[in-house]
Amino acid sequence: MSSYVFPIQTAFIIFVIASMFLLVPWLIYGYRKDGFFSWSRFAVSFSFIFFLMAAYCLVILPLPATRNNCAGHAANAVYYNLQPFMFVKDIMRETPIIWSQPSTWINMIKGRAFLQVLFNVLLLMPLGVYIRYFWQKRAFWKHAFVAGFGLSLFFEVTQLTGLYGYFSCPYRLFDVDDLMLNTSGAVIGFFAAPLVLALFPSRESIQAKSEQIVEQNRVYPVPQLLALLIDGIVVMIIDIFISIFTASNEIQDVINTSTAMVIVLFFIPWVRNGVTPGSAVLRFRYVDRQTGMPTLRALLKRFIAIYAPWFVLTVIQLVSHYAYPNYQDDVLNSYLVWIFLGINFLVFVVYFILFIHVMVVIFSGGKRSFYFDEASHTRASRK
Repeated sequence: MSSYVFPIQTAFIIFVIASMFLLVPWLIYGYRKDGFFSWSRFAVSFSFIFFLMAAYCLVILPLPATRNNCAGHAANAVYYNLQPFMFVKDIMRETPIIWSQPSTWINMIKGRAFLQVLFNVLLLMPLGVYIRYFWQKRAFWKHAFVAGFGLSLFFEVTQLTGLYGYFSCPYRLFDVDDLMLNTSGAVIGFFAAPLVLALFPSRESIQAKSEQIVEQNRVYPVPQLLALLIDGIVVMIIDIFISIFTASNEIQDVINTSTAMVIVLFFIPWVRNGVTPGSAVLRFRYVDRQTGMPTLRALLKRFIAIYAPWFVLTVIQLVSHYAYPNYQDDVLNSYLVWIFLGINFLVFVVYFILFIHVMVVIFSGGKRSFYFDEASHTRASRK
């Protein structure tokens, strides 16, 4: 059992690290596709990623202690088995069965050879479940067969090539029985999937809710925040591009960033009917609450409401930098120390208030709006 625990633990650690990078792109994809956060789709998507990582780690781990691992291998060692159903002979050889004695049946089930067969069947059973979720109909069992065979073949080639040539010799056997058992497991998982998928909302119900959200013209706070994040990334890209052609100093950096913010948060939505780069990705736009249309006045107010806190914080930091450039050298000047601490505390308070505000809006479930939408009387709209 310990030989299975270590690969799964390793896969879990890799999965957690990968999830940190995949979460935001997945949220963008999910809100763009469905318009809301679907726990079932989230569970299926990320469990599928973990399954692939766990299956791969179970196949390749543990690794040999050294790359030159041929020393303990015989010169005429064979690293493959192309004879099918050898697992039957292995089971009968390790735990002979006497059909008139049921106790021998139990011994067979406890035997290493039988457990190895069971493991190979179970390894890709989840793959069949996922394929059934994605394609639904029983007629698509061939997809499970092809996917199971293809993934199993990939695993076997990985073993035969010694992790694609990284190790001098293969450290596991290429076995045609594994291909058969893994593929069978994927097909079995496909037909057994309804027992598991009954616990999750159907894709049809998710689609129906998505259509309802579009009909109700609802845009939740999280996709608005994700759109603002994308807008921020676009601002950074434009800022970097402008800085190529300008001088490098603090004041010029503020001018460059301000120019980029004007372009992304005001000019683009003005000429694109209320659509920023971020809202275009998330499929909504910003409109005036009264008219239902993107007006110049509303878009300008929204831009100023977003720009003003950043500008104030930037000016405060610039004042701190120029008024007290050599903090460590002037540590004896107590009044400068207090100014420095006061400015940094003010910056912390502003960021803390913004963080609390964002959390309140997110957990309000759409009942509250972000401060810049309240100040500008704008709202996000899918129409």
